Amino acid sequence: MSSEHRLVICSCPDKHVAKAIADKVLRARRAACVNISAPSTSMYWWDDHIHADEEVLLQIKTTASELDELFKLIQTAHPYDVPELIAVPITEGSAEYLGWIKQVTQS
Repeated sequence: MSSEHRLVICSCPDKHVAKAIADKVLRARRAACVNISAPSTSMYWWDDHIHADEEVLLQIKTTASELDELFKLIQTAHPYDVPELIAVPITEGSAEYLGWIKQVTQS
C-alpha cells in the first residue's frame, strides 16, 4: 500500500483552539481532514512536575510532503510552548480515501 500518507496527532487545550487550528490547516490545504475529539484528561510531565489537564485531540490526515509546512503552521498558531506533533505513516487504507487526501492537499 501507500506510505506517503500521514496521520498527525496534536493535542489542544480546548475545542476553540482546536477548531481554529483545524480551520487554518484546512484552508491552507495542508490537510484533507481534521477530526476533533471529545475532551479527555491528559497527564504529563512539564517543568519537573506532573500535570493533569483537559485537552482535545486533533487527528489530521495529510501527506508526507505536507508535513514540514503543516508543522510550521500549527506551531505558529498553537498556544503551547511545545505542541504535540506526532506523525505516523498510514500504511493501509482505501485507495479512494488515500487518493482524496492527495488530491485535496495538492490543490
